[in-house]
Amino acid sequence: MLIGFVRHGQTDWNALGRIQGQTDTPLNGNGIKQADALAERLRGETKMWDLVVSSDLQRAYTTAKIIADRLEIPLVAGDGRLRERCFGEAEGLTKEERVTRWGDDWDTAAIGIETDAQMMERGLSALKELSIQYGNRNVLIVSHGSFLALLLQELCSGLGDERLGNLSYSILEYKDGNWTPLLHNCTRHLGPDLE
Repeated sequence: MLIGFVRHGQTDWNALGRIQGQTDTPLNGNGIKQADALAERLRGETKMWDLVVSSDLQRAYTTAKIIADRLEIPLVAGDGRLRERCFGEAEGLTKEERVTRWGDDWDTAAIGIETDAQMMERGLSALKELSIQYGNRNVLIVSHGSFLALLLQELCSGLGDERLGNLSYSILEYKDGNWTPLLHNCTRHLGPDLE
């Protein structure tokens, strides 16, 4: 089984450096162009994906819909377990605003931030269900940066803690109980004007 992981396209909050978490922000024009660029790349490659699964937040779901429509494959209803980490009262703030308010350790000082363990519990639950339901099919998942970075590290211990750019594309293969990275954090489909 192959699972692809895609971070959603850019939003206005991404462009401004505001942390989104589970705040439901839409793609901006650049984010739509980014999703189109990946969809075009995938359409030009050997058919690999059987269906698309997405977070239920609109920035991920819209990205997934663009890709699914272009590839003419099914898009499954959005799954809340694939959402970004909840950043609690830090959502909507820039890094400067977070540091001013709580200091450099804002990520432990701000109230309501979801822990790594909580996020992985729901993420691994979603993956387990997908592997049972679609075990003989290749699934493309569209989700969020912090969520995907941690999930990829959890599944493949050799992957470092690397920031995933908007519309980054990764592929893991599940075989004999192990996950193997085939592609990680690739954005070659984005030209300099789309990054």
